[in-house]
Amino acid sequence: MSDSTDEPSQPSSSENHPRKIKRCPADFIFGKQIGEGSFSVVYLAKDIHTHKEWAVKVCEKRQIIRERKQEYVKREREALNRMSGVPGFLKLFCTFQDPTKLFFVVTYAKNGTLLGLMETKQKLDLASVRFYAAQIVLAIEEMHAKNIIHRDLKPENILLDDEFHVMIADFGSSRIGDAQVPQADPDGQTGRPRSGSFVGTAQYVSPEILRGRGSSEASDLWSFACILYQMIAGFPPFQGANDYLIFQKINNLELTFPENFSPDAEDLVRKLLVQQPRERLGMKDQTRYESIRKHHFFEDVNFSTIRSTSAPVSLAHSAAADDRSFSADVKPGLDAEQIARLLGQDWFGMGATAGSSSKFP
Repeated sequence: MSDSTDEPSQPSSSENHPRKIKRCPADFIFGKQIGEGSFSVVYLAKDIHTHKEWAVKVCEKRQIIRERKQEYVKREREALNRMSGVPGFLKLFCTFQDPTKLFFVVTYAKNGTLLGLMETKQKLDLASVRFYAAQIVLAIEEMHAKNIIHRDLKPENILLDDEFHVMIADFGSSRIGDAQVPQADPDGQTGRPRSGSFVGTAQYVSPEILRGRGSSEASDLWSFACILYQMIAGFPPFQGANDYLIFQKINNLELTFPENFSPDAEDLVRKLLVQQPRERLGMKDQTRYESIRKHHFFEDVNFSTIRSTSAPVSLAHSAAADDRSFSADVKPGLDAEQIARLLGQDWFGMGATAGSSSKFP
């Protein structure tokens, strides 16, 4: 991988292939930090040419290599490419790099995450739960239709756009097409046993992944059911003092429902939180997930218009205060001085060399 700008990561549709966009750090004014990971920092940034605001994920090459996350980064980019422009997903505007860093320029989620919304509201009213659950179901359909299994669906990875609509994010753990993870049959069985740690997050991971039997589309349906439960109850269905205790509850299907939990929602959750993947609601449908969309819980939901439907009014005041101003004296780019200004400290990636770039596509 050279040190020049990389090609933009746009959908590869032959019907409407967009013109490639070339960008580099000097094309953006970088503002506040809005997220971080083990090898990345996410900034709010403004394109100096269009004045449009984006979220820019800056990945440190040396840290990626140290943590052996090259495949994670490849999957993230490939999945974003496939889903960019699809309603319910981040748009990947472009990618580029310099000798030490990789840059992903994606949609800025003005209203944070579904988790943040739930923390603000404690519990969502049923109208809001149906609104978000329906959009998540449609997003799962879109992913699976494009041969992507997310494998880490959780409220933190469900972002909210300007209209409080869902945008699925963070595809580093996903399985894409003929990825290296063995293909699982509907029971989660693979041709050979897997070793190593599971992918995903403890409270939302499916039992077949925990048992090393691989993942299938049904694994995302399990995670969806956990999210649905949490939106109503205010906490995930499987909890424990540590991951081991959570895993025990998942494996034993220790599932209880709070008093006053919606009966229709409980029925839907129970039909999705089933140990055998092939027995989960939707897995035997001729039309993907038709039985989920037709479940009584979604009786009043019009799936064909939900993406254009306004979010429940009660959510409008939940947007966090968002000071998105950019200092007038800040110059474009992201050199060591700018990083120190933004983070208030020396960033961990400045010692990487250009030679490391050969390890990336």
